[in-house]
Amino acid sequence: MKQAAFGEDNEHLSPREQLLRPMIDAIAQTMDLYGANFSYGQLYGIMFFEDKPMTLEEMKQVMNMSKSNMSYGVRSLIASRMVTKLDEKRERKELYVAETDFFQAFKNFFTLKLQREIDVMQEAMGTVMPELQELIQAKDTPEEERQACLRDLDKLQHAGEYYAWLQRFVDGLEEGTVFGGLTGKE
Repeated sequence: MKQAAFGEDNEHLSPREQLLRPMIDAIAQTMDLYGANFSYGQLYGIMFFEDKPMTLEEMKQVMNMSKSNMSYGVRSLIASRMVTKLDEKRERKELYVAETDFFQAFKNFFTLKLQREIDVMQEAMGTVMPELQELIQAKDTPEEERQACLRDLDKLQHAGEYYAWLQRFVDGLEEGTVFGGLTGKE
């Protein structure tokens, strides 16, 4: 089992922090399901319940991680738009805050992941499909190979329809038109 946030045996936790430990770990587990590092999920969970921005030093103390690992985790959370680096500083230290609107966090996280999938697959299909067409049309391609290429091309055309639909879905998430534009504030 993964280590609980705030450390396993920390008797200095407030009653509130004791209660939040399972919730923070649940957030980390769900993020882990979608490919995020469990520890970074814990960090996001801790930051989610903070009422003020945090410095790397404060995160390091709560998570008991090295500063370099903590810095990498924060950069990862910033890249997924789960955490924002603020323009203001506290005692010359950078401040970070978690996105606390789960609707926005969902949109941020999944639009990035899905857009990456779309881009990777469309680039590969854009390379492979024309070459399959050439192989199909080449006079010296054996008939068995031509039929296999036709089947492959059909599969890729179907995949292309899926990725066109997925792009519309991602665009709708970003524009707020998917799911009735849910923002959590309605």
